[in-house]
Amino acid sequence: MAQWTSAVGAAQLARLLMSQQDRPAGPGTRRPPAYRALADGVRLLVLEGRVPVAARLPAERELALALSVSRTTVAAAYEALRAEGFLESRRGAGSWTAVPAGNPLPARGLEPLPPEALGSMIDLGCAALPAPEPWLTRAVQGALEELPPYAHTHGDYPAGLPVLRSMIADRYTARGIPTMPEQIMVTTGAMGAIDAICHLFGGRGERIAVESPSYANILQLMREAGARLVPVAMAEGLGGWDLDRWRQVLREAAPRIAYVVADFHNPTGALADEDQRRRLVEAARSAGTVLIADETMTELWLDEDVSGGAMPRPVCGFDPAGSTVITVGSASKAFWAGMRIGWVRAAPDVIRSLVAARAYADLGTPVLEQLAVNWLFGTGGWEQAVEVRRTQARENRDALVAAVRRELPEWEFTVPQGGLTLWVRAGGLSGSRIAEAGERVGVRVPSGPRFGVDGAFEGYVRLPFTVGGAVAEEAAARLAAAVRIVESGGTAGGGEGPRTFVA
Repeated sequence: MAQWTSAVGAAQLARLLMSQQDRPAGPGTRRPPAYRALADGVRLLVLEGRVPVAARLPAERELALALSVSRTTVAAAYEALRAEGFLESRRGAGSWTAVPAGNPLPARGLEPLPPEALGSMIDLGCAALPAPEPWLTRAVQGALEELPPYAHTHGDYPAGLPVLRSMIADRYTARGIPTMPEQIMVTTGAMGAIDAICHLFGGRGERIAVESPSYANILQLMREAGARLVPVAMAEGLGGWDLDRWRQVLREAAPRIAYVVADFHNPTGALADEDQRRRLVEAARSAGTVLIADETMTELWLDEDVSGGAMPRPVCGFDPAGSTVITVGSASKAFWAGMRIGWVRAAPDVIRSLVAARAYADLGTPVLEQLAVNWLFGTGGWEQAVEVRRTQARENRDALVAAVRRELPEWEFTVPQGGLTLWVRAGGLSGSRIAEAGERVGVRVPSGPRFGVDGAFEGYVRLPFTVGGAVAEEAAARLAAAVRIVESGGTAGGGEGPRTFVA
C-alpha cells in the first residue's frame, strides 16, 4: 500500500525549485554541488509547507528531464534527502516527502508561535498586536452585563445578533453607503466570512482571481477549497492595482470570484485610489465576477494625510446594492486577533444564501464576543481602542524601518501609509533561505512565496509592525545574521544559535 497522499508533478516541482535561485555568486562564494543544491531546494519546500508532507515526488528520470540535469544528480539528491529523513521510498511505490522524527510538521499558513516560545524567538510571522487595554476588559464586562436575556435563548443566531447587525449596518450608512441589517451577516472572523463566500460561489475547480502577491492564509484557504487561483500582478511599489491586467484576466479567464484588499493591502501595504476601485467594480460587473473586498485593514491608516476624509470611498460604495461587491470586515486586525468577529455586507439574497448554508458549517458566532464588539461600537470604545492601535503600529513601523535600513541597507521597500506589513525585496537573496536561517538565529519571518502562486516572490520577505524599540533592533540584527548564513552558503544544522531576548 502506498504511503503517499498526494503527488507533485515534475513540471510543478521544477517551477518551485527554479523560483529559489539566488543571485549570482560573488568572488569567494561557495557553491554547493548540484545534487546538494537540489536536495536543499526540496527540503526548503517541505519545511515551508509548499510541498506537502507525504507527497509523492516525480521519478528520477522525469525530474531530471524537467530540470535539465543528469539522472545521477537527482538520484544523489533523493539519497541525501532519505539520509536526512525528508524522503521515504519503497520499491514499486515510489518516493514521498517526510519530516525527520522530532521535527514539527511545516505550517501551510502563518500561525503564531505559542507564547512559551517567545523568550528565545522573535515572531515576525503573524501580523497581530496585543490587545488594546483597558478596552478589551471593558468590552467583555459590558458584554457580560448584556448577556442574561440571551442566556435564556438557545444561543444560535446564524445571521448574527440583531443588535450587532443593525450596528454594523448603521456604520456603513454613516460612511455614505446606505445599508440595512438584512445586508449583514456576522461571522467567525474574516476567514470564516471568506470561507463561506468561496463555498457558496466557488466550488471545486472554479477560478478565483487574486492579487499577486496576496494574503497567504486566504490563498491557502482557497487552495484547500479546490479553487484554481489566477494571479493578477500588483502595480509597482504602492501603486495599487494594474487595471489593464485586471480587465484582461476578468475578460479572458472569466473567474467566478475575485479577491482584493484595497485598503493597506496585505502584504504590500498599497492603498488603491478611488478611480481604481470604480474601474475594477465596473470590470467585475461586466465579467459577471463576484468581487470580494477585504476591509480588515481599512481603519489602520497611520499617516495623517490618509486619515479621516482623505481615505478613498469603500469599494462597496461603487455597488451599494451589493450585487457585485461582497464586503468583508473584521475586528481582528483593527482591535485584537483574539476577538474572532467578522462580518459580510452583501445583497439581502446573498446574505440569506450564506445564512442557509451556515447550518452545515459552524451554525453561528459566539454570542459573548458579538456583545463585546457591539459594546465597543455603541460606546465609542472602538474609536479609542483603534487610535491606540494606530499609535502602536506607527511607532513599531518607524522603529522597524529604521532598524532594517541600518542593519540591511541593501534591502529595498517602500514605507506604506497604513496597515501592518512591510513588503521587502531581500537584496537578491532567496526569501525561503533567509526564513530557514532566521529560525536558527532566533527570528521567525515568512518568505515571499507564501504570498504568491506557484513559487512567485522568492526574493521577498514580509515584516509586520508587531515589534518596536529594542525588540525591532534585535529582530533586524538577527535578520542580518540570517543573511550572512545564506550568503556564506550555510546549510541545515550548525550556524549561529538564537539568543534569549527579554523585551
